[in-house]
Amino acid sequence: MPHASVDAYESFDSSATFSRTFAAREAQACEAARRTLLSQGYVVSTATADQVRGRKSFQPAAETHVEVEFNVVCARDGLAGVRTIAFVNAVQERFALKKSRESASVGVGAFGSLSVPFTGSDDSLVKVASSTVTSARFYDRFFQLLERYLAGDPGQTFGPVGEALDGEAPEPAASAAGPARSP
Repeated sequence: MPHASVDAYESFDSSATFSRTFAAREAQACEAARRTLLSQGYVVSTATADQVRGRKSFQPAAETHVEVEFNVVCARDGLAGVRTIAFVNAVQERFALKKSRESASVGVGAFGSLSVPFTGSDDSLVKVASSTVTSARFYDRFFQLLERYLAGDPGQTFGPVGEALDGEAPEPAASAAGPARSP
């Protein structure tokens, strides 16, 4: 059976499935992406000002295991640096439980060795498929939630750990009890 070449699967069109532009700085967009993944149960392994990577595991059936690795790269768009393109992709890996029967060999003097099966088995997960998730609906839901996290702090001028992005000094936070009084 002939195999299809990669160009049959890759179109390099201008589809917006894997990217969106946001009115935010790179660090803001990637922080919103990090929060989006965390809110959906992903374990975030990498989170920088321009990249986020997270992984989530599923078990849809007793002998099937699925892992999704989500990658986000935030890139500045335009000279002013106040727009960011978030490029995302998710890779789904499927694993199946494979059982292998065990047998034992016993040496019996002049007769040689005798192989005797016994009821033990060794179970292991084996990767059976790996593919990029291509569902536009899947990515639309991700981008909608990312936008909600960005909208939660409009005009944010600070990165994920409080450093100023414009070289501005951070403003002191207002207290719920009112302004601080000097002695």
